[in-house]
Amino acid sequence: MATQERGLATRRMILEAAGAVFSERGYSAATVSDVLKRLGLTRGAVYFHFASKEELARTVLASQADIPTVVRDIKLQELIDLGLVFACQLTRDPVLQGSVRLSLELDSVGLDRKLPFRSWVDRNQEILEQARAQGELRPHVDLTETAELLCSCFTGVQLFSQVMTGWADLESRIRALLRHVLPNIAEPSVLVQLDLSADRGLKVGAELSALAEAQEAQEPQENDF
Repeated sequence: MATQERGLATRRMILEAAGAVFSERGYSAATVSDVLKRLGLTRGAVYFHFASKEELARTVLASQADIPTVVRDIKLQELIDLGLVFACQLTRDPVLQGSVRLSLELDSVGLDRKLPFRSWVDRNQEILEQARAQGELRPHVDLTETAELLCSCFTGVQLFSQVMTGWADLESRIRALLRHVLPNIAEPSVLVQLDLSADRGLKVGAELSALAEAQEAQEPQENDF
């Protein structure tokens, strides 16, 4: 078990270094050697986990699909929390930062840049479908249109925030976006229950950490032979 954990930790270190390199230099200019310099690992150690720069980039690009969420009784609150957690993590996580640059960079040749956008649209639509089933949405709401609109607006907001403040104000800008969108899609009785407070992203992040720690504590421990 300890060997497996070390392998996962090394893989995560490689992804964080690669994310930072891709975020700073872009796909075309980045090299595996750049990643190695940050890690102090041998080339063989990196290639044990990732066969090429392209595989590293694909894994970094796909990381946006791994953003966790907390199941809520009110599904529109779940949608809010998902966006705010992503905004909060983006300011701290080099893998996500690399993923964002790769998804927006036109010269990421050979990479499926649509992957994270499809992932976000699918997740948005799934939550919106659940919200509709619970009577949270106004009758006119088109689920696919709304899911795609949220994804495209979020992309524009995070890009604007990155240029203007290096993502320092991203959460507040996402809350502003949601304050404009939600009244047009949510039933009034649901709208008044939604929490868009300034510290919501941090609170949900702490909740997710506590849930992860509790789950880890419940997992059976294996002897290290």
